[in-house]
Amino acid sequence: MFLRPLIAAAVLALAGTAQADVTATDILGRQVSLPEPAHRIVLGEGRHLSVLGLMHDDPVALVAGWRLDKPLDPPTMAAYRQKFPAIDAIRSVGAGNRDLSVEAVIALDPDLVVLTLIDEKDPAMTVARQQLEAAGIPVAYVDFFSHPQENTVPSLRILGALTGAEDRAESFIRFYQERLDRVRQRLADPAIPRPRVFMHVHAAPVNCCSTVGPGVFHDFVTTAGGQNIGAEAVKGVLGNVSLEWLIGADPDFYIATGGAHMRARGGLVLGPQVDAEEAQTSFDALTSAPGFASLRAVQTGHAAGVWHLFNDSPIHIVLIEYLAKTFHPDLFGDVDPMDTMQQIEAKFSPVAVPGAWWVTPQK
Repeated sequence: MFLRPLIAAAVLALAGTAQADVTATDILGRQVSLPEPAHRIVLGEGRHLSVLGLMHDDPVALVAGWRLDKPLDPPTMAAYRQKFPAIDAIRSVGAGNRDLSVEAVIALDPDLVVLTLIDEKDPAMTVARQQLEAAGIPVAYVDFFSHPQENTVPSLRILGALTGAEDRAESFIRFYQERLDRVRQRLADPAIPRPRVFMHVHAAPVNCCSTVGPGVFHDFVTTAGGQNIGAEAVKGVLGNVSLEWLIGADPDFYIATGGAHMRARGGLVLGPQVDAEEAQTSFDALTSAPGFASLRAVQTGHAAGVWHLFNDSPIHIVLIEYLAKTFHPDLFGDVDPMDTMQQIEAKFSPVAVPGAWWVTPQK
């Protein structure tokens, strides 16, 4: 006589479990709820497919559409295409700078749209988000770019929760946090000198010099135990100074960023499918150019080049290790950034692309 109520209670419990929402609080503090883990996602930035790849064996299967103003770099795209041919079925929902077609998104019938902190500051994107939510499409904000040290771990947890990959997300977070904590702990003593660092982004020997204010590379430099002197002249995320300003500032370290996109501009070439010889040749051309060659940092061997697209991805932990070892070799002699990169590729990423990620003066 007691069996029937027990069965009824079990049925109700199962029903409640089936109806339970998947929830997460996004980077803006907004609660996002889904009836089940997302499996038709629209990415506001195409390059964030590789972030999903840190927690899913087949991230392509989860993505219905993406905006292409910040796409995967061509070699990484080719590696994904080789392993996941279905990537060509992902539809574009916008190609221009911060362009997003609400109609194209709605037509894909997604269960989640992922936007970024940069989108939140764009009034047009605020309107687009309101239109998407009015159509019943949940929107979550993440950030791996504007404030990477503050927002990377929460953003990984957001994506892990909303795509049913909490365990995988936590596994990468532990890997990331252990390395970040090691850097911070070794630099915790305020008596440790912080060298003055100039970040020359998208570096070329002409039209000098783009550099960074607060956020992004500034965060990487300060976490690695340096002072970003670009913030003295640039108040926004990105700005320009003259070569004369740079020479007068006389930084202790000169760090240039580059990529395959700089090849046509005669600049620093680094990244996937770039060989070490091309990277070194482009770096030598940059640092031997008039003005740059006279920098004390160049003359003393305190110059280096790094891949620009370490930004906007959790793999920036590799860059932080590299910078910390460059600025403080006595504290980080046992740290191997290349080993960290290889472990990420072997343990977490579904694809691996060889390349040259940094370059230093030849001895």
